Amino acid sequence: MAVHTETAELLMEEVFRFGRALRVAVSTGDDRTELPAALVGVLGTLATHGECRQSELANAMCTSQSVLSRQLAELVDAGHVVRTPDPDDRRATRVRVSDAGLACLDRIKEHRVARLSRMLGDWDEDQANAALDSIRRLTTTFTDEAQARHSGQRVLSHN
Repeated sequence: MAVHTETAELLMEEVFRFGRALRVAVSTGDDRTELPAALVGVLGTLATHGECRQSELANAMCTSQSVLSRQLAELVDAGHVVRTPDPDDRRATRVRVSDAGLACLDRIKEHRVARLSRMLGDWDEDQANAALDSIRRLTTTFTDEAQARHSGQRVLSHN
């Protein structure tokens, strides 16, 4: 059964409120000056995705290659990302997170996890896991839709 329009509207409003609250929560603290949030996102996605061509990373992130190119240039300059020639096509390059980039991500994650743990001090494990399940499902739904639109494909509905 489909979600009611009113429920979808409320969910949309809450998702946007959550996004704003999350940005404030994770960008306030010691890791704020280490890397801008957008670059942390690129670095984290690349670490999860693994070594790849820039075009593959752009598709995974549903972003333009020109925006990603500027962000990767900053990360390369900072020593957090390494570019290497693509063995299959010498005109192309591959990108990967450097050891310094992984260490940077670890520091940022440590600060964020400690902050979130403090913020969730009055939650129990069941509440946290229920939130995690809901966020994972929303993320999958939103990501599938965004990647399909980015690649020009039609999206199938989720059950």
